Amino acid sequence: MKRLALVILAASTLVGCSATGGAFTVKTAVGVECKAQKPERPVFATEALRKGSDVDQYVRAARAERLQRDGYEEKLVAALDECIAPIAKP
Repeated sequence: MKRLALVILAASTLVGCSATGGAFTVKTAVGVECKAQKPERPVFATEALRKGSDVDQYVRAARAERLQRDGYEEKLVAALDECIAPIAKP
């Protein structure tokens, strides 16, 4: 009697598993290694100033450095965009 109850329980469990409708698809994001090259950091104009430089030299160097930093930041953003761009499907 116990054996019959165990067989019925096992059969009902298997029937319940087959009634789920079969396989289903799960869409999950998969991490992919970024292969963009990190741009080299330039030597900025204010870093090249000697100690004791006057204010005029420092202001000229600071203006030049601002342009250098803008260019460097553009390269960094381009590398980041390359890494976070969606992967094209083949």
